[in-house]
Amino acid sequence: MAGKVFFSVSMSLDGFIAPESVPVEDFSAPEKQDDPQVQRWMAQWMELQQWIFPQRFFRENLKLGEGGEEGRDNDIARDTFERTGASVMGKRMFDLGEQAWPEEAPFHTPVFVVTNEKRDPWERPGGTTFHFVNDGIEPALDQAREAAGDRDVRIAGGGATILEYVNAGLIDEFSIALSPVLFGSGIRLFEGVDAGRVVLEPVRAEPTQRVTHLTYAVRER
Repeated sequence: MAGKVFFSVSMSLDGFIAPESVPVEDFSAPEKQDDPQVQRWMAQWMELQQWIFPQRFFRENLKLGEGGEEGRDNDIARDTFERTGASVMGKRMFDLGEQAWPEEAPFHTPVFVVTNEKRDPWERPGGTTFHFVNDGIEPALDQAREAAGDRDVRIAGGGATILEYVNAGLIDEFSIALSPVLFGSGIRLFEGVDAGRVVLEPVRAEPTQRVTHLTYAVRER
């Protein structure tokens, strides 16, 4: 039996899942490290994701050392990882991650990158292999479903890629970790959503000391 297609993101209270875009190359360019725009992006991103950094599972998965918090936030982070049999992401997210992920990338499953770039699969230690798909979001999802077997497929991001899958009617479920921060501007998760075709059914709402976890099933009208 095929698993679900889902996404899981952190979102600010005013609806943003990432700060304003900064050119990918700026994050690794030595001369840009003191750029206020780059520093602001990093500070906002860290603030948005701050709920997950102390979690024991997150620290174990990224090999950041022993210890860490245990509780509902930790359980949700672990459950999200364990349900995922393969991931799909856009080219910008991959480009950022290629610079930032450790040698042992944190997915430990196949990842399918939607891109126009032709490139051989990129295998990393720990079970992550990136496959580059040049013919659109549906072929990428088909390959991810096959790789995932009876586990779920996670649409990892970024926001534009998630929105493409939502508007194509290909998302079964999603979860938002609603973080107590305000951005004022940035990348909105649902900017441009085809609201006329999407119906949401609440599944769970779980507040913790750090965030509120919201889960919805997605139906077509």
